[in-house]
Amino acid sequence: MKARIVVTLKTGVLDPQGKAIEAALTSFGIDAISGVRQGKVFDLEVAGENREQAEAALKAACEKLLANTVVENYTVEIV
Repeated sequence: MKARIVVTLKTGVLDPQGKAIEAALTSFGIDAISGVRQGKVFDLEVAGENREQAEAALKAACEKLLANTVVENYTVEIV
């Protein structure tokens, strides 16, 4: 089973990388883009056929390793 996890900073948390990307875009003459927020994407394969168990394992991976839940949100999608 394939899954995708997207980790992003919570609203209100400063995003220096997003600001740096936004500044770089402006320096390239791309002025129409603003409010850049960066994140992480994890594409994974989960063994087994039970969707509920897979989702529980993915959420555990996020809570324990992939996301810092103090400042980050995550979404889990099984595809």
